[in-house]
Amino acid sequence: KIILTNDDGIDAPGLACLVQIVKEIGTPVVVAPETAQSGVGHRVTTHSPIYVKGLNKNRYSVRGTPADCVRLGLKQFAPNAEWLIAGINPGANLGSDVYQSGTVAAAREAAILGCRAIAISQYIARDRQVDWNTTGGHAERVLKILLGKELWAGHYWNVNLPYTPENNSQPKIVFCGLDKNPHRYRYRHRGDEYIYEGIIHERPRDPGEDVAVCFGGEVSITRLKL
Repeated sequence: KIILTNDDGIDAPGLACLVQIVKEIGTPVVVAPETAQSGVGHRVTTHSPIYVKGLNKNRYSVRGTPADCVRLGLKQFAPNAEWLIAGINPGANLGSDVYQSGTVAAAREAAILGCRAIAISQYIARDRQVDWNTTGGHAERVLKILLGKELWAGHYWNVNLPYTPENNSQPKIVFCGLDKNPHRYRYRHRGDEYIYEGIIHERPRDPGEDVAVCFGGEVSITRLKL
């Protein structure tokens, strides 16, 4: 059994793409948020009930966060799961993004609970859309590698798939470190409001680290540690 979750909601296309891939590998158990939870980080629900709707066998819609979904999945619905995979997120989770990402938080929570975990995200290049067929092909290739690779306790994988033109169907897979540079952003002041302004494509990056690798058209795989 492999638990699948995300931070985009149970009906998100990235999750549907992941389900199709995992069906060829094992038994997918979907435990995902009822609605989009992007950017909630590692928030958990402990002081109020969590509403869960069983949609059909091995598919649960959770009125909670990605970390809530992981806890319920590993404590209630599939405690014998061998892996947890979060994604596929439409948008990269690189560098400092891993601390605000609900997708990565799901993998982190699984690692906390002693389950091997992978977070997968798809970088969206400027003025481009996600081609889920291409993304699925890249994700399947990566999972075949990672599911057979040793992963130490307290560690988890963070994968970012690059934008690739149609004529580049096999981007290089690079194991690399996490970029430590902060985003460049500012707030525009309007009355009593402060509006975030930043462009992900222009973020600073160090050569050889995950941001530069993924933006350069290669698959970045980073092993993160609790």
